[in-house]
Amino acid sequence: MSAEKKPPGVPDPSKGGRARAAKLSEEQRKKIAKKGAAARWGPPEATHEGNLTIGDAVIPCAVLKSGIRVVSQRGMSAALGRHTTGSGPSKQKTGAEPSSEGVAKLPNFLMADNLKPFIDIDLAASLTEPIEYVPQHGGRTAYGFKAELVPRICDVWLKAKDAGVLTDSQKQTAEKAYMLIRALAHVAIIALVDEATGYQEIRDRQALQAILDAFLRKEFAAWAKRFPDDFYKEIFRLRKWEWKGMKVNRPQCVANYTKDLVYARLAPGVLEELEKKNPKTDRGGREAKHHQWFTDDVGHPALAQHLYAMIGLMRAADSWDHLMQMVNRAYPKRGHKVQLDLLPAQKE
Repeated sequence: MSAEKKPPGVPDPSKGGRARAAKLSEEQRKKIAKKGAAARWGPPEATHEGNLTIGDAVIPCAVLKSGIRVVSQRGMSAALGRHTTGSGPSKQKTGAEPSSEGVAKLPNFLMADNLKPFIDIDLAASLTEPIEYVPQHGGRTAYGFKAELVPRICDVWLKAKDAGVLTDSQKQTAEKAYMLIRALAHVAIIALVDEATGYQEIRDRQALQAILDAFLRKEFAAWAKRFPDDFYKEIFRLRKWEWKGMKVNRPQCVANYTKDLVYARLAPGVLEELEKKNPKTDRGGREAKHHQWFTDDVGHPALAQHLYAMIGLMRAADSWDHLMQMVNRAYPKRGHKVQLDLLPAQKE
């Protein structure tokens, strides 16, 4: 059948729609498509829920059908002492308004202008699009973000405090962030959420090969900078070495520290598989850096999240021994017995 012709003088509404679509950027089109899909299929459902206790803070959390662990955005605000106002979903979702420059909304606990220099692009992108989900027992939808972002959020406040840019009221939030980072050392954040929701009881115990397939490539990729300078700066500070910058060769033992702190604790079996894929040559070096074997969709994001968490623990540590106590408790290597006397005794 031919399309029905419009009577003379009646505007074609589709022309206006096409004109508007032509003016949209690629990012705007993606967001509209994402909202359309959400409206059609609805937000994901939580299969497990619980309350995550970190120090004195209690943060609601959930595991979605996809296996994504989320923490409540409102709960994180409360834990940092940055309480939201109002009860509508828009307030819960963002807690912030766009700036005059059109910058995307951030949660209220990171919306202050003096924090922006310490928020990297990846973190901002993750937080400006909160995860909307349906609670386990139904009811009003909730908003949260991936649990792995908690250490990175705290690290923003710690960096801002170190830079001396916080107001007196913000310093109280930085202190709460510091306490959260220290408390996180008791158990890794993912394990905490799983424990709080009961999800650990149904985790697949035979998933090692699936983990390795997701984390590692079949062939290594081109080199790109993956380790923040702060990772090495903190090692030097805790070892009481003079820091001369990244252009100066680091002691050989730093490579061993990197292997211990990062690759041995990132995911089960990853270090062993890397040693097979990327063995030492006769000259003692390797054909590539270990991180060049990581996949873009799983390996590199997991590495980045682990590094930010590790840097947060480093900043909270008073000494190298103190750091290793926290790391062994938060990210124990497989087969290692967890040490219970995590934090040093407080002096009277």
